[in-house]
Amino acid sequence: MSWITRNLWLIPALPMLAAGLGALAPRRRRGVTASLAIGSMAISLLLSLCALAHAVTAGGAAREVYNFAWFELGSDWVRLGWVLDPLSAVMLFMVTFVGLLIFIFSTGYMAHDANFARFFVFLALFAGAMLGVVIANSLLLLFVCWEVVGLTSYLLIGFWFHKPSAAAAAKKAFITTRVGDVALLIGMVWLYGQTGTLLFYDGGAGCVEPTALAGLTSRLAATGLLVSTGIGLLIFAGAAGKSGQVPLHVWLPDAMEGPTPVSALIHAATMVAAGVYLVARVYPLMAAHPGAGEAATTALQVITWVGAITAVFAATIAVAQNDIKRILAYSTVSQLGYMMMGLGVGGVAVGMFHLITHAFFKALLFLGAGSVIHGCHEEQDIRRMGGLRKYMPVTFAAYAVGMLALAGFPLLFSGFWSKDEILHSAHAWPVSQIPFYLGVIGAFLTAFYMTRQVFNVFFGANRLAPGGGNHGAKAHGHNSAPHESPTVMTAPLVILAACSVLLGFLGTPVWPWFQTFLGGGVHEGGEGGVIPLMLLSTAVVFLGLGFGWFFYGKTLRAAAKELDPLEAGYPGVFRLLQNKYYFDELYEATIIRFNAVAAKVCDLLDRIVWNGAIVVVSYLAIALAWVSGAFDNGIINAGFDRSCRGVNSGGQSMAKLQTGRLQGYLTVIGVALVAIAAYLAWGGKR
Repeated sequence: MSWITRNLWLIPALPMLAAGLGALAPRRRRGVTASLAIGSMAISLLLSLCALAHAVTAGGAAREVYNFAWFELGSDWVRLGWVLDPLSAVMLFMVTFVGLLIFIFSTGYMAHDANFARFFVFLALFAGAMLGVVIANSLLLLFVCWEVVGLTSYLLIGFWFHKPSAAAAAKKAFITTRVGDVALLIGMVWLYGQTGTLLFYDGGAGCVEPTALAGLTSRLAATGLLVSTGIGLLIFAGAAGKSGQVPLHVWLPDAMEGPTPVSALIHAATMVAAGVYLVARVYPLMAAHPGAGEAATTALQVITWVGAITAVFAATIAVAQNDIKRILAYSTVSQLGYMMMGLGVGGVAVGMFHLITHAFFKALLFLGAGSVIHGCHEEQDIRRMGGLRKYMPVTFAAYAVGMLALAGFPLLFSGFWSKDEILHSAHAWPVSQIPFYLGVIGAFLTAFYMTRQVFNVFFGANRLAPGGGNHGAKAHGHNSAPHESPTVMTAPLVILAACSVLLGFLGTPVWPWFQTFLGGGVHEGGEGGVIPLMLLSTAVVFLGLGFGWFFYGKTLRAAAKELDPLEAGYPGVFRLLQNKYYFDELYEATIIRFNAVAAKVCDLLDRIVWNGAIVVVSYLAIALAWVSGAFDNGIINAGFDRSCRGVNSGGQSMAKLQTGRLQGYLTVIGVALVAIAAYLAWGGKR
């Protein structure tokens, strides 16, 4: 076992230690807390690079585990551990690298926030928990870190808790993800009951290794499903909650209420990626089936369909949003759907390739949006921006790279290669072609809504400046024009932009290094029909860009009050999309109302039924106590007292015989003797 595997725990431990030390540091020592967080992530990045280098060097055999006994439970030991393999090595590098850039960006973005130090404490703890999820070789350890991720996301989304919307968004995220976590916990308990372990790898005895999988696929649950399928679907429910899949997606767009670096960290490198990573980690369980020749297991089919529906569903909503971060949020939901679909139709390498590329260009877009918001004096409505490429050239150039990568612009950008890998696998999926067509529609919509956003933000008239047609800057008390962000904010954008271009070339059909690396030295993706699909994907992207230009670039918005061209042409459809298909209202009218009614019923039962029953029982107890007291006092005590008085009287009578006077005693003796003599005399005569 290599030294890096033995010390892999240091990678998540260092940010967690930095969070603890930062929490103890004086609040006024802002620089100390930020330095601890950034320094810990930098060291974790170096260790992650060592882990990645070791995994690359070891090639297809790169899986090393370190398991240890945690505590004894009855006659068994609860065991935990960590694993170093291509999957965890790639994720460690991505999380630490992107996380470090976001940390550095945050020093500029949050520079004037009164709770600067507290922000970096939460940020470091969040990153440490995510890194714990990545290295875990135990589903139990993963779940512990998973819940810490949920806690810190609540703290970060609601960081500006003085805003009611932020507080509500934090609670919404926490409660919604708990729904999936309950299913995940049930799946864990079921898995442990069937296999006796929650270790992924344990010398052939782990829960995702062949011996355990053979047992899971040989037994049926009460519903008729294979046990492996039932457990897999429960675990996927937990992943769907974290990764914002329909219908548990509603929390993710509202997470925009947190500071923009939080949005970048949650939506790019950490929390939402955790669900996709979990499915990839337990993929052998998801794909397990009892016999050969099965096209796709039930679990993988569910993952594919949910992912494909989510990809199109969220993309349509993004078309009608006006908040710059909310557009990107729904884009994240859509791309997460692509990742899940990639896992379902193509396997770990296909889904994870898009996860890695997406992490870089989505972090770039969110940080770019943060730079725009910072330069526009906290304005977030794209209708009130415009013309920013002149004021913010570095941000514009970087944002354009991120936009083209997300849209899947052909050949040059990483999003094209990772998206095409998913579409290629979906086209070859033997179960159905519908997910492929949904993926194509999603690709068109992505190019369209990102073109819409870029034209509204960076082109046309400057609608933020005084006299620009609206109340952007004035509403925030600023009369200055937009401005470029400082270097500490733009430098991470440039680095992420470079990565958004270069990373794609690690997984092209000509050189599929990434897929081969994650596949353990084997790349099984078929190459048939690659060129036609690339041409189709290119045509779809250009069609989306063309429609975006036709609606938003051909005639640029002149004033913020102008109707959106889609809204003017299709007001009903636009309103439906703008209101997110009324999902929140649907939940409000059904689940939340049912919960409120149930709470009132429980309150009535508590106050009237159960409390009334308690009052009746208490009165019965009082009545019984009164009867018992009366019986005790009137019968038991009275009889006992009467007996005591008789004994007392008898005692007093007997006491009179004991006067202590000798003359009295002699008199009694004399009388007795006379009586005896008389009796004897009388009896003798007879």
